[in-house]
Amino acid sequence: MLFGSKTIDLSQPQVMGILNITPDSFSDGGELFDGNRPVLEHIVDRAAAMLEAGASILDIGGESTRPGAETVTEQQELERVIPVLAALRSRFDAVLSVDTGNAQVIREATTAGAGLINDVRALRQPGALAAAASSGLPVCLMHMQGIPGTMQQAPVYVDVVAEVTGFLQARMQTCMGAGIESSRLLIDPGFGFGKSLQHNLVLIAGLEQLQKLGVPMLVGISRKRMLGAVTGKPERQREAAGIAGALFAVQKGARIIRTHDVAGMVDAIRMWIALNNAP
Repeated sequence: MLFGSKTIDLSQPQVMGILNITPDSFSDGGELFDGNRPVLEHIVDRAAAMLEAGASILDIGGESTRPGAETVTEQQELERVIPVLAALRSRFDAVLSVDTGNAQVIREATTAGAGLINDVRALRQPGALAAAASSGLPVCLMHMQGIPGTMQQAPVYVDVVAEVTGFLQARMQTCMGAGIESSRLLIDPGFGFGKSLQHNLVLIAGLEQLQKLGVPMLVGISRKRMLGAVTGKPERQREAAGIAGALFAVQKGARIIRTHDVAGMVDAIRMWIALNNAP
């Protein structure tokens, strides 16, 4: 698949490293942030380590979307994301994803060298659809029930797999109607975004249904609450559970795994590939 000027082979699963440029993301908020500004030295070091460990994509986000997160202004998001994108673009020959649904951030990120728009709101914010269409970049559309501030209060589904699949199919059709070819689309079922533990478990078990939409699937469960609910472990001790869940998703068709813990995930996928290719 073409990501800007670079091609990534999605016939095999790939790893996306998370770079949260925020003070309040649920697991790593503030690690790459000091006061009101990103700490570029720390960000570059983290990015270099992820790429060295085998990440194919780096995902840069300037807005926390954890449950109960506060919204940020467009200017705040631009000030967080664009300097980081420019710094990484000048240093690394890697695919850089921008985790945003803001139209102006999409436009400026495109100019600054982004290779993917990764939007938890599936291009539903004002102007986002047009901005993404004109960018020429691939777009990952995620399912979320509700909004980050309240999405986990009381999520309800009749059939979570069918409803998530239907939502993503409808968003794909809207994107194609706006001029975004299906070859530029990816989907993300949105684990933890307006879903209970049971919803998440049923959804991951039914990922084959999403595969039928015919576009690559991105999955992100790294350090999430669902892992803690199963294991009883705090966020920083959920890597093993996250790898287990991600490999289950890979077995069911996921082709990009978004994670904080790149090295372990890369090793796990390499072993999965070796086992699947064994004579």
